[in-house]
Amino acid sequence: MRIKVPASRQLQFIQDYVWHKKHYLCNTGVYRDGLLICLLLSKVRQALQLQLQQSLIWFANLNKNQALINLSAFSKTMSLSKTIIGKDPSLKALLRNLQRVAATEATVLITGETGTGKELIAQAILKNSPRSQQAFITLNCAALPESLIESELFGYSKGAFTGANVAKKGILAAVDGGTLFFDEINSLSLAIQVKLLRFIETGEYLPVGAVKTLKANVRIIAATNTDLEKQVSAGQFRQDLYFRLSVVPLVLNPLRERKEDVQLLLEHFFSYFAQKYTVRTPVISTEVLDVLHQYSWPGNIRELRNLCENLTVRRIRRAIEVADLPREYLKQEQESLRFIKLPKTGLDWPKLEACVIEQALKKTNGKCQEASLLLGMSRDALYYRTKRAAVL
Repeated sequence: MRIKVPASRQLQFIQDYVWHKKHYLCNTGVYRDGLLICLLLSKVRQALQLQLQQSLIWFANLNKNQALINLSAFSKTMSLSKTIIGKDPSLKALLRNLQRVAATEATVLITGETGTGKELIAQAILKNSPRSQQAFITLNCAALPESLIESELFGYSKGAFTGANVAKKGILAAVDGGTLFFDEINSLSLAIQVKLLRFIETGEYLPVGAVKTLKANVRIIAATNTDLEKQVSAGQFRQDLYFRLSVVPLVLNPLRERKEDVQLLLEHFFSYFAQKYTVRTPVISTEVLDVLHQYSWPGNIRELRNLCENLTVRRIRRAIEVADLPREYLKQEQESLRFIKLPKTGLDWPKLEACVIEQALKKTNGKCQEASLLLGMSRDALYYRTKRAAVL
């Protein structure tokens, strides 16, 4: 019968052994050899102590880590950069729906603009589904030509076309038992749509050039960056396939409709890239937040992520100011000036100019170079105007 000895007791045994061994060796004729062995045993003792400390730290953090895992079922196997971030009510509702859907075998259709995180949602469904340990393959329908996508999806038999010297299994065979994610499924041709519809309905497919159908057990998740209902009306997408795909429709709102999530995402990605590039986490000024909240984010979360990486890599100081932002993020704020209406009584231009210059200097903490960039003028021109307006 084996007796399990606690780690702390094991260390005590080793310490006693080392002490007795050292005492014995140092009182015999082999003094020099004894010192060498004692040195070796001392090194072993240090290594064991370090291993014990690491084990104790690991056990102490085990419950804490388990609690963190249980807080978010969607991020338990994802890295920091792949966590679903947001407090927008529409996103919370989507995640609650996702948690119920993930445990089923239902086909899911995710609709959202480019960069909203459709593949991230698909991976969250996978990680919380019974097929989480099975294969997961993403097929970007827009990246492959029609002639190639059929053979890649269904496979082909030997001699099916020129160069097909051996038979090849397709993606459906490779993902059998797992999950297949069709990204940008709206790019599929009508001919491929017919064959995909048959597979979804029957679980059977015919490789290119083959005469015998094969079977595969695959869960389908699809994503589109366009309105499939409009494509159905235009005759560009099959209505029957649309119905089969949209058993559970999930809609991801664009970032411009989730303004309250902008700051959370900025803090998340700045923290991630600071860790990645081993630098201090940037601090975002309130002026920068105001500009980014007003921005329309045509590239959605992907664009915001790229901006955070850009600013983390090329920043000079820790605090990020408006002058650090690329020009395109200031254009929308400047374009809004076109909608300012001139009062009927006119205005005092020198006072208006002085007010604008004063605001620019306040935003940049009195730094003329940065203020001149905000105002779109040279530094010398700013000096002249501030002197004329008696701002300084």
